[in-house]
Amino acid sequence: MVKANAYSIQTDKTALLEQYTVLVKRIAYHLLARLPASVLVDDLIQSGMIGLLEASNNFDHSKGASFETFAGIRIRGAMLDEIRRGDWTPRSVHKNSRMVSEAIKELEATLGRDVTDTEVADKLDISLNEYHHILNDVSSGKIIGIDDLGVSEDSLISDENSTEDEPYNQIEQTVFKRALSDCISTLPERESIVLSLYYDEELNLREIGQVLDVSESRVSQIHSQAMHRLKARMQSWKS
Repeated sequence: MVKANAYSIQTDKTALLEQYTVLVKRIAYHLLARLPASVLVDDLIQSGMIGLLEASNNFDHSKGASFETFAGIRIRGAMLDEIRRGDWTPRSVHKNSRMVSEAIKELEATLGRDVTDTEVADKLDISLNEYHHILNDVSSGKIIGIDDLGVSEDSLISDENSTEDEPYNQIEQTVFKRALSDCISTLPERESIVLSLYYDEELNLREIGQVLDVSESRVSQIHSQAMHRLKARMQSWKS
């Protein structure tokens, strides 16, 4: 009887993994559209399948969320973890990213308003072209994103995604998400639109460029500057 039950459980788990392999591939190709060519889709799918397996082992029906919602979070998280472990981004790009965030933070604290590309470039004592090059490097390296601000990309989409946090952490995340949402609403209009199209509508940079009638490179710069501006402003909120 024990062997029969074990076989049944294994059979159910295998069927579950087969059923949601399509979800793994969908998330992998969605992420791939936002990543450099050096990232292979097969690597994303492999790590995503591990995330799916973990989800099948840890899912609790009593929490209220659907398995697909829960699995999607675990799958994407496993892929992002794998990407971070294989960080290809030069240290100089990380350093420049920190410099941009600090420059925006200092300028906005002094001026009390949104700062322009030109003002940030002047603060860094570099040309506007060099500043845009830094923004593109940061965007290509994907070293700053929503999850670097203290909340996952998935949690911005639906509150039902919080299925296993402790009550205190849930409250903290809810407050932080509200502060982040308020902060996004204060961004310059074009930056706010780019973030909305990127995270809410899940358009890639090329598609956003078509909507705004600008180049993909320019969208990359706008997205990167928006994320640096958010990082600077959210640092002030958290301190």
